[in-house]
Amino acid sequence: MRTTSYPATATAATATVTAAVAVHATPLGPLVLAATGEALVLCCFDPPEAAVERARRSGLPTTEEGEATAAQRRVLDEARTQLDAYLSGGRRDFTMPMDLRLATPFSRRAVSILGEFVPYGRTATYARLAEALDRPRAARAVGTALGANPLCVVLPCHRIVSSTGGLNGYAGGLAAKRYLLDLEAAARPADRLPL
Repeated sequence: MRTTSYPATATAATATVTAAVAVHATPLGPLVLAATGEALVLCCFDPPEAAVERARRSGLPTTEEGEATAAQRRVLDEARTQLDAYLSGGRRDFTMPMDLRLATPFSRRAVSILGEFVPYGRTATYARLAEALDRPRAARAVGTALGANPLCVVLPCHRIVSSTGGLNGYAGGLAAKRYLLDLEAAARPADRLPL
């Protein structure tokens, strides 16, 4: 995963950057994508209006896909290509540039380690992720941070489950979480056991 730098808060520099917003049809339902000319900033299950409002609250102006720059279109097209390949079982990770400017500081910490912490085809618990973040008693806070993941699917918060193995919540709904876990489990070699 490549991440670009992002401001801790909205600044004058943020105001010069805009994100183009698009809706992408997937087997999970529509995903709203938003991209600057350099990176993907949003991949979510929210309705487009809610996604635009989320970006606005973070100080990131948006534009419709029809008004996207060539650079924004390239990022959106790459995101679509990689998502389609992943959701068809032809890809295990995402290599497009990503920008976590829409995440809170704690959510950035939590979601940025997901791909390394829990590889494709495996799961881990909220408590184990909290321990990995040096916050062993913050399993609930980890759940909240993952719920605010601005790059759902791409940064695999769906791989985090309850201590009993239950699915708990997921921004796209439990059916979407089950779909993603089943997709990855089907491709997992038999000798790899879940965490």
